[in-house]
Amino acid sequence: MSERPPLHIITALDLDDPGQALALVERLDPELTRLKIGKQLFTLAGPAFVERLQQRGYDVFLDLKFHDIPNTVAGAVAAAASLGVWMVNIHASGGPRMMTAARDAIERMNPSASDTGGTRLIGVTVLTSHDAEELAAVGIDESPGARVERLVKLCMAAELDGVVCSAEECQLLRAIVPANFLLVTPGIRPTGAVRGDQRRVVTPADAIAAGSDHLVVGRPIVAAEDPAAALQTIAAEVSMAVEERARKQRDVS
Repeated sequence: MSERPPLHIITALDLDDPGQALALVERLDPELTRLKIGKQLFTLAGPAFVERLQQRGYDVFLDLKFHDIPNTVAGAVAAAASLGVWMVNIHASGGPRMMTAARDAIERMNPSASDTGGTRLIGVTVLTSHDAEELAAVGIDESPGARVERLVKLCMAAELDGVVCSAEECQLLRAIVPANFLLVTPGIRPTGAVRGDQRRVVTPADAIAAGSDHLVVGRPIVAAEDPAAALQTIAAEVSMAVEERARKQRDVS
């Protein structure tokens, strides 16, 4: 799989109808977005659906959040890499041995992934539907930010390519992670959009300004009356934010 030009938007195909998902994909532009397939759609349509999207020119983020014993997770991420997906994720709360096993499995599939654009492996820190109250309910006596920082350090130690995190934590994480460490942020809502079941949400421009690399956008595109126009509007906002971030970085240097 060859390296794509910078693409900051990942459209989340969180749909329960493969036909509807394909119809949506036909209206979007692979030059503006990558696609995320989660548990629901992958369970319904399987690996063949991933291949159909790739044939249409899309990079695919396989969002299955693997979390199991090390050997099982290693096998799962190897299977994902064999599909040629751009990115796959695992739960950082699975611990160091699980993450290291997954990293080793990816490297065996593609020893020079970082140079050739092979499958990226990222860790899930704290779900954006979780706030401090939700964490406390399952016995975690940490704020979401503190929990994220702890898990991110484990991901770096295991040499993962990045993490999924809320954009609210991006600025903090940028101070502790390498420049090439990917920050992938769900919970993106354009100004005025409905929050849905996400507790910690930000606008595309704010996420880029905070240091996010890739923005996962679902309902604002998928549920839009004109998904292509919605994607173009968000892409324009992201492009301006990226330029502004680059300008500020130049001024600082």
